[in-house]
Amino acid sequence: MSHARISSCTMIGARPVRVDVEIHVGAGLPALQLVGLADTEVREARERVRCALLSCGLPFPHDRRVTINLAPADLPKDSGRFDLPIALALLVAGGHLQASALQDHIFAGELALNGDLRAVRATLPMVGLRQPLVDRGLGAAQSQRPGSAPGARGAGVAGRTPV
Repeated sequence: MSHARISSCTMIGARPVRVDVEIHVGAGLPALQLVGLADTEVREARERVRCALLSCGLPFPHDRRVTINLAPADLPKDSGRFDLPIALALLVAGGHLQASALQDHIFAGELALNGDLRAVRATLPMVGLRQPLVDRGLGAAQSQRPGSAPGARGAGVAGRTPV
């Protein structure tokens, strides 16, 4: 598969809004383009995701043209919360993960360069965004953050292995 879509979200004020992270990996001059009104933190995901995947021994399509679209394009996106969905979409597009295993979930998480997951802000509002919700992209530190929802079907993970 050369195309993948992973669900995530952005915050518009205090309201969560679903964002589809779409990736196309194809022929052409090697490049990675990120589109969809992404701010500097999100554009920096290119390097964090590349380093994290390679540090974990996972493939990164260096020799392909990669286009990442954060849709809808007219909504501003900020923070490192899109690192994990971008990485997962790259793995699905490259045929290393099954898309069906990820389709009913919303993912958010910042990746460290070694592949570990870091907590992201404003995860409590994500709980009601989509049912059923399993947010596997919450860093282990997330459970200690204010606003963690007891009983929510989110899953904090300590590192890259559970994802």
